Amino acid sequence: MAMRELTTISTGGSYFEGPRWHDGTWWVSDFYTHQVRRVSAAGAETVVATVDQQPSGLGWLPDGSLVIVSMKDHRLLRLADGELTTLADLTPHCGGHLNDCVVDAAGHVFVGDFGFDLMGGGDGAPASLKRVDPDGTITVVAEGLQFPNGSVITPDGGTLIVGETLGNRFTAFDLAPDGSLSGRRVWAQLGPEVTGSATAEVLGQLVVAPDGCTLDADGHLWAADAVGNRVVRVAPGGDLVDEIAAPAGQGVFACALGGDDGRTLLMCCAPDFAEHNRAPVREAVLVTAQVDVPHAGRP
Repeated sequence: MAMRELTTISTGGSYFEGPRWHDGTWWVSDFYTHQVRRVSAAGAETVVATVDQQPSGLGWLPDGSLVIVSMKDHRLLRLADGELTTLADLTPHCGGHLNDCVVDAAGHVFVGDFGFDLMGGGDGAPASLKRVDPDGTITVVAEGLQFPNGSVITPDGGTLIVGETLGNRFTAFDLAPDGSLSGRRVWAQLGPEVTGSATAEVLGQLVVAPDGCTLDADGHLWAADAVGNRVVRVAPGGDLVDEIAAPAGQGVFACALGGDDGRTLLMCCAPDFAEHNRAPVREAVLVTAQVDVPHAGRP
């Protein structure tokens, strides 16, 4: 595991998530300030939108409009011409907060939810993956996922890979041009099959808890390990071939490849993921490291 220099580009966040590189700049959600921000490579910040019910996953539709997950009210929002509107209300299909998303070339948005009340200490429960079409139509495309979270789409547009944070695995699907999924399979097994439903019991069984993730040109995934204070580079099948530790006292909960050559890895760091700890304080940071293999696919 190569030692890498970490560069801090932003401090004073509450809890950063959903990082993306788009139009020559970083984009990121900050949960408890309720802001979606652009952050330049040098750290200059601009507030793009305010989402009262907590922003998370970000993506862009073919028309250039920004889609934003609004977590607590289970809505997918669309920002166009400075106006924020509701693209879809997914409440009937959510057992917990709406979460991360990925958008394919045709504008299909794939989004998961927690499945249960994580922050309230509820028992774990499976969740579904939803597809929202550009016209707002909602289709449940997969069920029985253990906290579907960070997701990527391969460069050919033909495979969707979803991290199951509480399942010790990444799961893949064949993705058709019309947005339908088939061929469900384990893409990477990261630990034993998880049993039980009590949150503390489940967390204790996690070898890697894949959170936000990003695909590289070798077909490997960099993934934040929500219980391991690190990002890991995962090969198809599940071997961990590299890792980068978080700064001292921090965990990592999302990452993205970007920069002008695609070789800058942005890491969203905070001391933990507990809302009651993070919401009152401003201890989250964005740090970057340089890696050898550039970004590929979506987001």
